[in-house]
Amino acid sequence: MQVVHLAAPGGLDKLSLATTDAPGAPGPGEIRVRIHASSLNFHDYIVASGGSPAEDGRIPMSDGAGVVEAVGEGVDEFAVGDHVVSTFFPHWLEGPARVADFKTVPGDGVDGYAREQVVRPAHWFTLAPAGYSHAEAATLTTAGLTAWRALVVDGGLKPGDSVLTLGSGGVSIFALQMAKAMGAQVIATSSSDAKLERLRELGADHTINYRDEPEWGKRVQALTDGRGVDHVIEVGGPGTLPQSIDAVAIAGHIALIGVLTGRGGEVPTAKLMAKQAKLQGLIVGSRRDQIEMIRALEVNGLKPIIDRSFGLGEIADAFRHQESGKHFGKICLEF
Repeated sequence: MQVVHLAAPGGLDKLSLATTDAPGAPGPGEIRVRIHASSLNFHDYIVASGGSPAEDGRIPMSDGAGVVEAVGEGVDEFAVGDHVVSTFFPHWLEGPARVADFKTVPGDGVDGYAREQVVRPAHWFTLAPAGYSHAEAATLTTAGLTAWRALVVDGGLKPGDSVLTLGSGGVSIFALQMAKAMGAQVIATSSSDAKLERLRELGADHTINYRDEPEWGKRVQALTDGRGVDHVIEVGGPGTLPQSIDAVAIAGHIALIGVLTGRGGEVPTAKLMAKQAKLQGLIVGSRRDQIEMIRALEVNGLKPIIDRSFGLGEIADAFRHQESGKHFGKICLEF
């Protein structure tokens, strides 16, 4: 089978395609999956580019979707031919968060899904949504589930709520789509007027060009008649958090997801306290969260936005496309 390896200390020029032995038959409790797609996330880019050094020879990519080829003894959740998608935290099955690092995450602490076949315990996967392509399913493991947990699991989103999304990356677009599907109002930001137009086409009720309006928190307040938004999908980090605190409603919820603007910075704690808002960090979600999200996606018919797909051997070019920031939605590998 074909497989991609990342040589230490990382860097896009350290990604190489090789041929290796297939994994063989699954053991008790395991399944063998023919992987057909993966999707690129910021976390995958950090690993591949060397920003978060992985073990020499690591197989990258945290998302994997494909078809069950064989099932081991004792597996009754899946059958040969089932379409499945991986989970981000293979050992976090349900309940409150139980992990605070990436030691068990495929593509980082353990080998990931930039390969054609894999044998893993059955609980490392869930069924993919009915009617999804493999590429569409692969977008759910990280980006889709992060948006779902931020809005539904942690945020308790309900019809009539207001949501602020930042930018046009995978998590933010999923959050826009999910929020609209659940009857919420959405305000979306971007620095690109062309991308803002596309966000409006996806249902955004209001859009803000944050480059033209650097104090966009005030604009959000104006758009909500001074109330602020109930939920903020905060993917920027320290560079955007002060404006997000300005934008959030009293007793609102800020889901702190990303570090696109850095890993540390000042937080206007007095203003956050005055707002009595909840600032909650999160990293993706549990297997149970994923199962419940997929059930919801099947009911409402939501489909992810895919910008472009690349072949497995084009993985470095795919990351360069991600690096350029020109994409809208998810970038996938299909093989």
